[in-house]
Amino acid sequence: MIDAEYRSEERFAKLSVAYTTEQEKASVHKCVDAIIAKNTTKPETYTCSIAGGKREVLVIEFQDDMDREAGAIFEEIMKQLEIKSCD
Repeated sequence: MIDAEYRSEERFAKLSVAYTTEQEKASVHKCVDAIIAKNTTKPETYTCSIAGGKREVLVIEFQDDMDREAGAIFEEIMKQLEIKSCD
């Protein structure tokens, strides 16, 4: 199951997308790469493991997001991945 967590501060926004299987991983990375490629604002991205390595998380961070472009990008990612809610 793919799920997400969102955090933001004044000019900082982060979306963490967690997945378990290789198929989910491929789907998440393909979606995120395609959406980022078509936008002019480029985030920092990195992956990390959680739950003893059983789950992996792709983290997408926008810093100095003066125009608040991250929100629309995050919404598009969530919509394409069919994530209904975000913590």
